Amino acid sequence: MRDESRARLVRSRVLVAVVIASLVFTVAGARPGAELAGRGRSLRQVATFDLPGPPGQRFDYLTFDDSGQYLFSAHLGPGLLHVIDVRVNVVARTVLGVPGVEGVAYIPEGRKVYTANWGENTIGVVDLDRFVVSKRLPTETKPDGIAYAPFRKAYVSNERARAESIIDTRTDTIVKVLRFDSETGVPQYDPVARKVYVNLQDQNTIAVIDPGSDTVVARHRVDGCQGNHGMAIDPERRRAFLSCEGNDTLTVFDLDTSRAIAHLPMAKGADVVMTDPGLGRIYVACSSGAISVFQMDDPTHFRKLEDFPVEPKIHSLAVDPRTHRVYAPAEQVEGRPASKMFVFEAVTNP
Repeated sequence: MRDESRARLVRSRVLVAVVIASLVFTVAGARPGAELAGRGRSLRQVATFDLPGPPGQRFDYLTFDDSGQYLFSAHLGPGLLHVIDVRVNVVARTVLGVPGVEGVAYIPEGRKVYTANWGENTIGVVDLDRFVVSKRLPTETKPDGIAYAPFRKAYVSNERARAESIIDTRTDTIVKVLRFDSETGVPQYDPVARKVYVNLQDQNTIAVIDPGSDTVVARHRVDGCQGNHGMAIDPERRRAFLSCEGNDTLTVFDLDTSRAIAHLPMAKGADVVMTDPGLGRIYVACSSGAISVFQMDDPTHFRKLEDFPVEPKIHSLAVDPRTHRVYAPAEQVEGRPASKMFVFEAVTNP
C-alpha cells in the first residue's frame, strides 16, 4: 500500500506541474485570436496572404463571380477592389477609383461588377475585361449592400438616405428609387419566391419588393431583433438569417410564414452574415474578434457551435459553397496594422 500511495503522490505532483506549466503558458503567451493557427470546433485556418493597399484600413463586403474562380474584396479605407483567384489564393488585379467602397455585386450581363462607393455616393461599374471603372452612377447617401436579381436589375441600399436604388443592368442606369421611413440594410434576392428582401433596420422589419413591378408588396415585423442590418438567405429551406446588431442576436426568419422562429446569441460587433447551404452553416463576422458559427440541423432546429476567434475589426466574410472555405479580410494582425486575407476550412467532424 505504501508503494501504491507513493505512486499516486508522484502522479499527483506531475499533474500539478503540468497544470501550472499550462497556466504559465496561457498567461504569458496568449493573445486575442491566439487560436487562429489552431483548430476550433467549426473552422481551422488553412492559409493567409497579403492584400495590396495600405495596412490598417477597413475592409467591407466580398462576393464571388459565377464561376467561383474569382473573389471580389472591397477595401473600403483606401478605395480599392481586389480581384482574387481563389484557386491559388493570389490577387490577380486591384481596381482603383472606388472611394469608400462598401457593397460589391457580380453582374452576369456584360461581365462586370457593381461597387457601392460611399466616398462619393456613386455606384461604380467595373469592366472585368479591362479591370477599370467604366461608369459612375450618382446615387443616394451612403450606398451599402447590393443584390442582383435575374430580372436584369440590381438593388442598392442607400443606408443613410433611407432608399433603395434600382439599376437596369443592361444599360447601367438607375431606373427607380424606392423611399422608406427607415435606414436600409442589406438586400437579398429570393429565387424561389422571386422577390427582393430589404432590411429596414430602424424598424426591425423586412420589406418585400416585387422585381417585376418594383413596388413594395409587403412588410414583415421581425420579433426579437433589434437593428437587422446583415442578411443571408437559404432559399431552398425558406430561411433568412438576420444579424441583429442592437441586441447581438442571430434571428432565423421563416420566409413562408413571415415570422421569426429562432434567436441565438452572437459575439459583439456583428456585421456581415453568410451561409453555406451544403453544410447547413451560418457564419457572422463580428468586429470584437470572432466569427460566430451556427449549425442548421434541419429547417426547424438551430444551434450555436462557437465564437471562433479571429483578429479584431473583421467586419466581413465570404463563403465558397464549392470548397466550404471561409474568406475574411483583416486590417490588423497581432495588434499591428495589416492588409491580409485569412482563409478557413470548415471542420465537420470536430
